[in-house]
Amino acid sequence: MKPSKIIAAALLLPSLASAQLRINMGPDSPMRKLQIAEVAINSLYVDSVDEHKLVEDGIRGMIEKLDPHSSYSTAKEVKALNEPLAGNFEGIGVQFNMIEDTLLVIQPVSGGPSERVGIVAGDRIVTVNDTAIAGVKMPREEIMKRLRGPKGTQVRLGVTRRGISGRLSFTVTRDKIPVETIDAAYIIRPGVGYVRIGSFGATTHAELTSAMQRLRKEGMESLVLDLQDNGGGYLQAAVDVANEFLAKGDLIVYTSGRAAPRVDYKAKGDGSFTSGRVVALVNEYTASAAEIVTGALQDQDRGTVVGRRTFGKGLVQRPIDLPDGSMIRLTVAHYYTPAGRCIQKPYVKGDAKDYAMDVYNRLKHGELTNADSIHFADSLKCYTLRRHRTVYGGGGIMPDLFVPLDTTVYTRLHRELSAKSIVLNAYLHYVDRHRKSLKSAYKTFAAFNKSYAVPGALTDSIISQGRRQGIEPKDTAELERTLPYLRLQLKALVARDLWTMSEYFAVMNEQNPIVLEAVRLLEKEDD
Repeated sequence: MKPSKIIAAALLLPSLASAQLRINMGPDSPMRKLQIAEVAINSLYVDSVDEHKLVEDGIRGMIEKLDPHSSYSTAKEVKALNEPLAGNFEGIGVQFNMIEDTLLVIQPVSGGPSERVGIVAGDRIVTVNDTAIAGVKMPREEIMKRLRGPKGTQVRLGVTRRGISGRLSFTVTRDKIPVETIDAAYIIRPGVGYVRIGSFGATTHAELTSAMQRLRKEGMESLVLDLQDNGGGYLQAAVDVANEFLAKGDLIVYTSGRAAPRVDYKAKGDGSFTSGRVVALVNEYTASAAEIVTGALQDQDRGTVVGRRTFGKGLVQRPIDLPDGSMIRLTVAHYYTPAGRCIQKPYVKGDAKDYAMDVYNRLKHGELTNADSIHFADSLKCYTLRRHRTVYGGGGIMPDLFVPLDTTVYTRLHRELSAKSIVLNAYLHYVDRHRKSLKSAYKTFAAFNKSYAVPGALTDSIISQGRRQGIEPKDTAELERTLPYLRLQLKALVARDLWTMSEYFAVMNEQNPIVLEAVRLLEKEDD
């Protein structure tokens, strides 16, 4: 009988060997007991069993009794999870959306393989290697599987284009396609730069330094660093980002665990923005690596934190690669901010459901709408390192300036229209029909942002389509509350299609209370 997958994985791991892991295979050892159980079930059970699934279920069962962030992933899941953080994937290089059951190209990746052969925004890809992908209800995952492939391989695409009869044919040579982790970077006010980091991946630091260099040339003197909804990523990426703002020797974060000795991460002193003012934006979905950056800026009194209390993930996972490409991500340490705060929020081992409901419970208890609803025990009190301001650990980063969640902006009607993809499909049809005239009318984003107004016919069509699907406004008041934010969203989506994600956020941020509070704070400091 071959050694169990668990035992084989442990024996193959030099990183665990360095932690002096010893496997006791004596007659009374838990590992021996586990192996006997697996052998007995596989050999003697009345029905046939899938041995691989049996072992996977065993691993999942053990991990489910640990903390909420330890996890097991199959080889397929590992690839999907790593791709957004790895910095690239191999494919044809298009941003797309599904309009009904047809792939609509939103934008080809600049300089990518599709753009090089002449594919343009608005094209519909209807066949891949002579196999129809339009009008056949093919799952999105299957379409992506056909489009992606190893660098250097070719794929034949059949394309229809508005205004041209017949089908166009393109042969695209697949290549590495960059995955950007910075969503937006632009000058939001004279002298004030804005950078939004969506996640912390392998290329985040390089993307940030490039964006900062460009914004400095455009006159940036202070920075709004937007980490709202940033779920984290690589620890080293967070350290590299924080390094851009801190002085040499400043502690950024340290990690420590039962079997993992303390490791300090300090600034090198070669950052590109060690003196300009910084405001970091956070909310209840800011987590992990994003909290490392936030905590470092706050504890070192380097920046002001604006928004709402962060998620509270202060656990460090070590990836443990298994022989078949699957992976265990095992929590091995806590990370601590420079002032010594462990910001991991409380959890009960094995109770993932209650942990997952935490943000909902915060809303229910009024924390997201009222700062007075937030209470910390005195035992969690810490002090920042330069100005000795009081801060707290044990449950996320509390901002210096609280901005309540406005629960009235995104109405029930808007949520239901979005959930049914009515808003998405309506705007895709609209841009598809009017792309040429919009580009002709608005040569620059500045002109678009100043003058463009969402046509009433577009919002009317969305409300009408909603009614046809049983989504009715409760009353006239709800409809009137819905329309302003719906128009804003539609304008931002159109801007994204005509330009980039930076223009999308340039529109949306003018109604984002956390962003506007940060801008107000920086402008006030200039007075």
